[in-house]
Amino acid sequence: MHDYTAKELKAHLDTAEPAPLLLDVREPWEYELCHIQGSRLVPMGQIDSALDSLDADREIIVICHHGGRSQRVADYLERAGFTNIANLTGGIDAWTNDVDPSLAKY
Repeated sequence: MHDYTAKELKAHLDTAEPAPLLLDVREPWEYELCHIQGSRLVPMGQIDSALDSLDADREIIVICHHGGRSQRVADYLERAGFTNIANLTGGIDAWTNDVDPSLAKY
C-alpha cells in the first residue's frame, strides 16, 4: 500500500494514465459538502457490497475526512486481494488545506 500527501496526490493525478479511481468512503452528507472532482462515493459501511464493482487492476486511492477510515478501507481492500491501493494521508481535510482551499471545510 502507498500513502499520498495531498500535494503528492495532486501531482500524481495531473500525470497518471490511466487515471486512478478516487474512492471516497465518507458518508453522503460529507461528500455533498465537499469532494475531489471525479471521486466515487462508496461509504465505508457499503464497501463489502461494492467489492465486485471495483476494478482490481486499476489503482484505487481511498479518501475520507482525515485519513483514518480510508486507511481501514485500504487495509480491507488489500486483504480482499487488491494490490494497487493507496491512502490519502490527512484525507479531504488535507486536500482543502494544501490543494484546493475553495472547497468547504468541516
